[in-house]
Amino acid sequence: MESRDALNFINSLLLEKSQPVLNELEESIFVGIWEGKDYKQIAAKEHQSDQYIRECGSKLCKKIETYLEIKVKKKNFNNPIEYLYTQYAVQVETEKIKEERLEQTDSLHQTSITIDETLIPNPFIPQQARIDDPQLFFNRDREIRRVFEVLNSGSSVALIGEEGIGKSSLLWKICQLAESYLHSPRQPVFLDLSLVNDENDFYNALCHEVGIPEGNDYRLTRNLRDRRILLAIDNVEKMTWEGFTRGLRDRLRGLAEGSNAPLKLILAATEPLSTLFKDSQDGSKTSPMETACQEENLKPWDEATTRAFIDARLAVTSVRFTEEEIIQLVQESDGHPRQLMQLCYRTYSRYVEGGE
Repeated sequence: MESRDALNFINSLLLEKSQPVLNELEESIFVGIWEGKDYKQIAAKEHQSDQYIRECGSKLCKKIETYLEIKVKKKNFNNPIEYLYTQYAVQVETEKIKEERLEQTDSLHQTSITIDETLIPNPFIPQQARIDDPQLFFNRDREIRRVFEVLNSGSSVALIGEEGIGKSSLLWKICQLAESYLHSPRQPVFLDLSLVNDENDFYNALCHEVGIPEGNDYRLTRNLRDRRILLAIDNVEKMTWEGFTRGLRDRLRGLAEGSNAPLKLILAATEPLSTLFKDSQDGSKTSPMETACQEENLKPWDEATTRAFIDARLAVTSVRFTEEEIIQLVQESDGHPRQLMQLCYRTYSRYVEGGE
């Protein structure tokens, strides 16, 4: 969601509630925060002191929370608004369905159809798959900044984290942000190794996604020479399976060496590359991926982030979890996004189905 689209959305909501829209300075601060700028950068643009802009930014967040009941902070500004926008669109579509059905029943002299909360999709989705809708992606701002810092320095990155921690979603998000965040343009290419059979299949998939003739010999190097690709590889641990060799990893490292190399890699794996690829330890060798990539470890969400996620997803529904339920969700999920999503999905379903 672009900054101006978000700004227009917020102003439209304020008008709906008969509240004054953001003034010129508030709009500038809003756009600056949305685009990831700090208060010092915004202050310089507005020719104001850092402290004054910081105070105005705090008042802006308070204003949005007071009038629109959206909990936003400088560190977590975009996600609640993006999610509200998604749910607002769902509500509009639901109202449209309601009106159409009521018109149909009126024409047939039937009893009016009641559209209730059960028609609004459970906000805690998807439960299993990666989050590929940017408006549903939540948190990981720090990790995103660090990843692009490494990529812009000329190195490749490996996202390391246990199953269900959100690696695939973050990998996909980085591909979506590449155009805006990379200093030197690169074509983002996402490859999920769970959909690839073996090494030859990997090369074919790579060539197809990049848009070059298939090949796994020197022709590949030649065809990539004038390309600049950000290659995101999910489920890297499959490279340890039969059908994959160290040669593939050596090849990828060679294509990714140097700041202006054809490839820059961003990998997602469940354990450090040095331990994942045991064969690399033979003869005191190091893992080719380990030497090519700086590792970024993904940790579980803390309690504050978990609560913020629950609040954001429930923001435009009539359902509110009890404090006891939230404490239980925090404890049972242990900060793992996938587990939390599944638990919240079931909790929300009980409210809707049970009419709580």
